[in-house]
Amino acid sequence: MHDAGAPTVALPRLPAAIPRSGISDTARLALRQWLGDVDRRIADAFREGVDADTLVRARSAAVQKLLVHVWTAIVGEPPTLALYAVGGFGRGELFPHSDVDVLVLTAAPPQGSLARSLETLFTHLWDLGLKPGHAVRTLGQCRELAAGDLSVYTSLLDARRIAGADAFDAALGDLLTDDALWPRARYFAAKRDEQVQRHARYNDTAYNLEPNLKDGPGGLRSLHLIGWLGLRLFGARDLRALARQDLMSRAEMLALDAARATLWRTRFALHLLARRPEERLLFDYQRELARRLGYEDEHAQNLGVEQFMQNYYRAAIAIERTSSAFLQRCDEALSEPVLLGAEPIGDDFLAIGNRIDTRDPDLFERRPAALIEVFVALAQNPELTGLRAQALCQLQAAVEAHGERLREDPDVHAAFLRLLKLGAPAVEALARMSRHGLLAQYLPAFGKVVGRMQYDLFHVYTVDEHTLRVLRIVARYAHAETSREFALGHALFARLAQPELLLLAALFHDIAKGRGGDHSELGEHDARAFCGKLGLPASDIDMVAWLVRWHLVMSVTAQRQDITDPDVVHRFAAQVGEWERLDLLYLLTCADIAGTSPKLWNSWKDRLLADLYVAARYVLRSGLERPAHAQDRARDTQAQARRLLVDAGIAPSAIDRIWADFPEHVFVRYRPEQIAWQTRGIAQTARAALPLVMVQSDGVRGGTEIFVYAADRDGLFATVTATLDRLHLSVQEARILTSHSGMSIDTFLVLDAHGQALADAERIDAVQEELRRALLQNPYRPQLAKRSIARSLRHFHIPARIVFRSDAARTQLSLVCSDRPGLIALVAQVFRERRVRVHDARIATFGERAEDFFQITDQHDRPLTPDAEAALQQALSARLNMAQPAPAPKENHARA
Repeated sequence: MHDAGAPTVALPRLPAAIPRSGISDTARLALRQWLGDVDRRIADAFREGVDADTLVRARSAAVQKLLVHVWTAIVGEPPTLALYAVGGFGRGELFPHSDVDVLVLTAAPPQGSLARSLETLFTHLWDLGLKPGHAVRTLGQCRELAAGDLSVYTSLLDARRIAGADAFDAALGDLLTDDALWPRARYFAAKRDEQVQRHARYNDTAYNLEPNLKDGPGGLRSLHLIGWLGLRLFGARDLRALARQDLMSRAEMLALDAARATLWRTRFALHLLARRPEERLLFDYQRELARRLGYEDEHAQNLGVEQFMQNYYRAAIAIERTSSAFLQRCDEALSEPVLLGAEPIGDDFLAIGNRIDTRDPDLFERRPAALIEVFVALAQNPELTGLRAQALCQLQAAVEAHGERLREDPDVHAAFLRLLKLGAPAVEALARMSRHGLLAQYLPAFGKVVGRMQYDLFHVYTVDEHTLRVLRIVARYAHAETSREFALGHALFARLAQPELLLLAALFHDIAKGRGGDHSELGEHDARAFCGKLGLPASDIDMVAWLVRWHLVMSVTAQRQDITDPDVVHRFAAQVGEWERLDLLYLLTCADIAGTSPKLWNSWKDRLLADLYVAARYVLRSGLERPAHAQDRARDTQAQARRLLVDAGIAPSAIDRIWADFPEHVFVRYRPEQIAWQTRGIAQTARAALPLVMVQSDGVRGGTEIFVYAADRDGLFATVTATLDRLHLSVQEARILTSHSGMSIDTFLVLDAHGQALADAERIDAVQEELRRALLQNPYRPQLAKRSIARSLRHFHIPARIVFRSDAARTQLSLVCSDRPGLIALVAQVFRERRVRVHDARIATFGERAEDFFQITDQHDRPLTPDAEAALQQALSARLNMAQPAPAPKENHARA
């Protein structure tokens, strides 16, 4: 049983001894006041800079003192009972709002007055505000429960007697070391499986935006696991004992101590701020925690909260890295000794089982390039799952010993380039290098973004995790079956002559985040310098540097501009300039978007980027002298659409009649398949049956396409968007055209709440019917849905920024603001109130940030006047800036 440790902070003295007859109301109030004073002094000491280690131990010691005090008064000293602290209390770790878990061991089930005294004890503990988790068991019951319940057995490993008879100590120790109860190998396997299941609840990453610092990957539970396994498997009661048995290096021990101190400090502050046993670093707390822990904003791209979270993530990484290495050592220690079957891999390595080892234990120190070569060997032998424990220790020691010299060693650079030239198989090797800390040491710019988060909802992962996810998506391009969600991914990757250039661009595209300035420009400089060290030819260096500098241009063009406009496509193609760049840029852009958030990539973005790629490739193939002529394009579109319609049985006269009413923009902006679908619907609908609403589940633009053909009346756009919002459909794109006879020819591209096109036939019918019912109203009466703003969005208020730009035909309005439910419907409502007509809309959401673009006119189809712009801006700002940031939680210094 381990010692709880002694407090080193001055605490108030307990009230006078309580008579054996029990606790009076006065005594109970005095004890409750004493505990409140203890907690206030501990909280004050924390704010004054006393370390959390001291205060956690101090609170545990104070609570133990109180429990012994109350136990003696109520239970006395019967020889058949003992009180044990278990769980965190057993380890001597009590945070401001931790539960107090205790176990009463008894020779036989308590009866009569003894049972009543225990009931009184637990009632008083609740009255004192301790929130005890308690159990009363015999040793036999403990054995029976522990045999069938892993958590019960594990809790007993932390048991520490604090009061009562010592007669149970030896028997409890024998129970815990009895191999018949939980054999060492079985216990290890069960705890490892338990961790896998626990981590799966948190997406198997410590990099969640709102991490759980207790149960998440890299959390405190991983430290507890090391302690439990060390005690059960090797009899080691702490990290130093593990180090003495060579089960952990001194460097690992020190890293774990530092990481634990970071997590303890964070958890202590979180409990005080939340005023409850909160374990999640929610957005509600992150900014205020950063402030209280002394972090300050350096500049707009390195906020105090981002520095705070980076330190947390780095601590979690250290815990997860060392925990994984320790689990591997446990696995190998419990396995049968390997006597035969070592297979040579080249001159320096051996395959032993499914892991790799070195022939020479001094290899990594003697020849630094071998640090990279071992990962080349792993990439070339995918049946191997990693390094053996001893080789991993050698690698980590060598990385620390070589330090910055790795960055200037030409043999190391040559080995790294050989790794990259493997293409897709190199990606998992890079991920392993990152996991073991080698990539950060070899590439210092990458080391700076390890754990670097961006305080928003768009970037779900830290920069290093995002980079590795982008690389993994690049690796998926190599196989047709794993890259199906990317229209052109596999085909383009298969024809790359130098996939290593794409890997380098992916590795460097965000590497300068958080430094201040344009990360694309700074990253370009880093990429040039590193590629020069690798000895790449100037043309390859230029290619990688260009991709890093312009890695956002394709995404921005596709999502914020009208890529059916030949001028837009021509400008983009001119900036790209050559086919190979276009191929690499497309692959990098898709991977970058999909690797930013699991919810960000969808069929609409896939189709959008593929369309821009195809259009730009056509321009590059045709030459960059001028954009394709709109009239030529319109005639070509008409010819293709006409063939589709005639094949479907639509009379040429009906086609001519409908198309004569269409504005020319229809044939420039829509695809032949879309025009044929719309024309067929109009031809088959009688005038009396209007308005016409058609829904195409999986349209040619990659989402669900909704076509509305109705008499053009003010408020139509507001009515449609409000109805779609009530149906929980998000508008990605809207194209609003008016025929010569005054009919609206409107197309809306929508996705459901999960970012998918509609697939359920009943729901499609319901959408169609609901829209038609709304459009039959005269006048229109759009009704905005009333939904609360998500908790996470409330912490990221972006004041509305509205910019107008007018030409001879229309006014373009760009809107940047906080995203919220029903945003487009709300904006459309303001347009309607200000008698503004919408002709085109492009909707983009980046986490909490909405960036929307509208082509608008007044009710007479003229650009807005300066006065009208000012009035519209004022009206939009008034409606959009109503949501304010949520106030920071306030700490209650009194006891809750």
